[in-house]
Amino acid sequence: MIRLVRGFHDILPDETPKWAFILETARRTLELFGYREIVPPIMERTELFQRGIGELTDIVEKEMYTFEDRGGDSLSLRPEATAGILRSVAEHSLLHRDSVLKLYCVGPMFRRERPSKGRFRQFFQIDAEVLGDVSPLADAETIAAAHAIMSNLGATGLMMEINSVGCNVCRGEYRGLLRAFFEKYLDELCPDCQRRYHGNPLRILDCKVERCSEIARSAPVITDHLDRPCLEHFQAVQEALTLLGIPYRIVPQMVRGLDYYTRTAFEIVHEELGRSKAVGGGGRYDYLLKELGGPDASGIGFAIGLERLAMGLPDEDPRFTRSTDVYVAALGESARNEGFRIVNTIRSAGISAETRYSGSSLKAQMKVADKLGARFVVMIGDDELSRQEVTVRNMSTKEQVRIGMDRVVSFLQSLS
Repeated sequence: MIRLVRGFHDILPDETPKWAFILETARRTLELFGYREIVPPIMERTELFQRGIGELTDIVEKEMYTFEDRGGDSLSLRPEATAGILRSVAEHSLLHRDSVLKLYCVGPMFRRERPSKGRFRQFFQIDAEVLGDVSPLADAETIAAAHAIMSNLGATGLMMEINSVGCNVCRGEYRGLLRAFFEKYLDELCPDCQRRYHGNPLRILDCKVERCSEIARSAPVITDHLDRPCLEHFQAVQEALTLLGIPYRIVPQMVRGLDYYTRTAFEIVHEELGRSKAVGGGGRYDYLLKELGGPDASGIGFAIGLERLAMGLPDEDPRFTRSTDVYVAALGESARNEGFRIVNTIRSAGISAETRYSGSSLKAQMKVADKLGARFVVMIGDDELSRQEVTVRNMSTKEQVRIGMDRVVSFLQSLS
């Protein structure tokens, strides 16, 4: 047997109704907020992610699936969606058509990280981006859109964790403070953080190694060192979230795992999954689009992980439990041919219907109908065939009626 690649996973038929419900809810919610869908490719030039995400991030340093194609180009499977969306915006001059763009995409991302519960090497995300709006109200509305997706899915115990990571002006001074703080602990930091100390000490704050995290908890926090414009922006975001009644808490150590964030950063915590179970997050990026060759326009966005989100929804939720309207049980060769015609006639009328052609007994077929959750069973045997009738059984009440074959569809439609 050829087994699944480590870190990848199958989404099985019992799970796909839940996933379809999540995606339908997310799409509907985002479109209420004015977002439009975009479908970028899953593969891009490696340079896009190196420039967009940052060469000193774990994603670029360790986790990307990168290879050289036959033409000698270095290509990578996308580890996140923002860089690809912004490349598309720049390449197709989309901001020339609309001064403010709201875009979303859904699809697989790829990172070669350590697999764990809810964390895979191929994983699916809902990603949303707003381009061209510098207002702190745009930040609050973006957070509100992420919160609305979760609320519309029925998630409870939601908390939006927020921080400001400043801008290029105030962050330069803050990096100096971090280097001065971490210098005395340099020998205790992990090898990765020792490299980050020289390249980008903010990355140390995002390290998951226990000793590094312990040291980082005592480090200076950036919210104490924001310049006036960044501080006023952050305060305005908080006021707007309060106005909307969205629960949030400030987490001063949060920097997120990507280099391109400026000012607002946030995570979506579904507290029923536990504190460590953030289901998504995002932030503002005011320089990224220009860095990737596009116009000088700001942006803010977020991504929600479907695997972790699906873990927080009960499997038995009736909102995405699938069932079949009608099961057609045919007994005998002649009846089976007529059942074949009837089941497809029922489907043509927009009613879900199933049958089996294996010639099993009525008892066995009723078990199949039960397993499918069929509301009605249409039974056809030699007796019914001779009278051009069928027997319809209501699986809830156990009542049965006989009707003419030419009235099957209209009768079932009257019951729905």
